[in-house]
Amino acid sequence: MFAVANGPTSSPRAAIGPKTKVTVVLGAQWGDEGKGKLVDILATNADVVCRCQGGNNAGHTVVVGDKHYALHMLPSLSGRDKQPANFCPGRNGVVIHIPQFFEELEKLEAKGIPEWKDRLIISERAHLVFDLHQEADKLKESGKTSLGTTKKGIGPAYASKVLRWLCLLYTAMSEASLMEHHFLYQNLFATPCPPILSVVLTIFFPLQELGNQMQEIGREFGVTTGRRRRCGWLDLVMIKYSHMINGFTALAIAKLDVLDTFEEVKLGVAYRYKGELLSSYPASLEVLSKVEVEYLTLPGWKMSITNCRSFDDLPQNAQVFVKKVEEIVQIPVNWVGVGQARDQMINVY
Repeated sequence: MFAVANGPTSSPRAAIGPKTKVTVVLGAQWGDEGKGKLVDILATNADVVCRCQGGNNAGHTVVVGDKHYALHMLPSLSGRDKQPANFCPGRNGVVIHIPQFFEELEKLEAKGIPEWKDRLIISERAHLVFDLHQEADKLKESGKTSLGTTKKGIGPAYASKVLRWLCLLYTAMSEASLMEHHFLYQNLFATPCPPILSVVLTIFFPLQELGNQMQEIGREFGVTTGRRRRCGWLDLVMIKYSHMINGFTALAIAKLDVLDTFEEVKLGVAYRYKGELLSSYPASLEVLSKVEVEYLTLPGWKMSITNCRSFDDLPQNAQVFVKKVEEIVQIPVNWVGVGQARDQMINVY
């Protein structure tokens, strides 16, 4: 599940409206929620699509007809061959590994999107990821405290940024400009490098029941690493905590069709630790690893919903599931995903 946060609108259910200037798509869980697909849909009415943090550790897939776009640095609308909007893969909070960035651009051009040069905007204050950051990431992951990162050097790059050891894109460009008076560097920076609640991280994940079955049905494999994503029932305790921090105005439920074959479906609604009901999401990883989850069990719908295109098309039990999520977290669910394709996203309101 992921969420949308907006500026003021006339209605709490109006996630996008004529007075809305900025729409922010946020992951409400551990990543791999399906944000890229919603960004692709919302981009139709946007002038600019911008990333504000992260790097090429991200992975989002957009399906347009028979074409699959696997993107990492670039925003989802990059796969729109007639979309007039600009896309901004690098704001101040983004970290960029330049060789892999150009490799991704070349792949996009090979798929028939040649005009990216006219649409690309990158902040000169974006920070750079160097090979040494990736090597540091690999060394960290080889130890006993591995988190299961993508080993793209993102964490070490941000550590360098905080310590003020990191090079800005502007700095690199300025130094390159000075060097050109004395040296000729061919293809500078352009050398290519080798190439549900779901997550590829090694974390405490209390709701993993039936995770393997969900993996197979939903084809849950990381776009960047190809590793199996850890799957589990929807954790509404985490959603409410994310909402407290971010102030969501709407939610999107991705891949509801993954639950089509289940006799029963569950929602994680509370945590208990040593028999005591926790009032909020625990800060302690030790506590999180030992919590007992209280579930709300609902009847499944036992039929395919991949051809549903409106909320009323969904079977009654699927509608009840969505409404129950709204009721518990007190946030409207504006979108429901029923498949991988662009048109398999129901706009509820």
